Amino acid sequence: MGKLIVIEGSDGSGKATQTKLLYEYLKSRGKKVKMVSYPSYESPSSSLVKMYLGSEFGKDPFKVNAYVASSFFAVDRFASYLKEWKEFYESSEEAIVICDRYVTSNMLHQTSKLRTIEEKEAFLDWEYDFEYKKGGLPIPDQVFFLDVPPETTLRLIKDRENKITHQQTKDIHESSKEFLIKSYENNILVSQKYNWIKIPCCDEAGNMKKIEEIHGLIRKTFE
Repeated sequence: MGKLIVIEGSDGSGKATQTKLLYEYLKSRGKKVKMVSYPSYESPSSSLVKMYLGSEFGKDPFKVNAYVASSFFAVDRFASYLKEWKEFYESSEEAIVICDRYVTSNMLHQTSKLRTIEEKEAFLDWEYDFEYKKGGLPIPDQVFFLDVPPETTLRLIKDRENKITHQQTKDIHESSKEFLIKSYENNILVSQKYNWIKIPCCDEAGNMKKIEEIHGLIRKTFE
């Protein structure tokens, strides 16, 4: 098997940018590397994800069951894995797959819908079993969490285009301040449970660091 690296974080934290930079860096060093992004909006497998984020099941994310919503994203990942990168991942120990979001996104965001620590822990254990053990998806070798506080996230996504509709109307995750805050708070629980590496992306004033500076913090772990 190869190696799986995940770039995770809040909306607007720069996951796509940092995934691409890491991909280019590793490729420049002669590594056998592939880049993957979730959800797979161009694939039919993301249909339920788009319906969910597009508020077809309700505008309040907290009212859509965490387990059910997670299954939408899980099916999309399973289809993508089989069709797009399973063969590459299994081809060599030298193969490296870099994911912009992964199973880790369910762990981070859907857990925010649950109230008690016991409910959250039960969900995380279910999610781990559902996608990794029963679904057979590879367990990440490393997860980088781009640490951006909610108040900064809200500024960053204020005028950002919706990835589904390509308009400024926000999806149900982005449009809920409470959801964004609770998702961010979950990073403490999940990061400790699964040993994620936190990358501080803001200075003391809450302003985003330069893209290359953030990339440098990630790259250090490969040098």
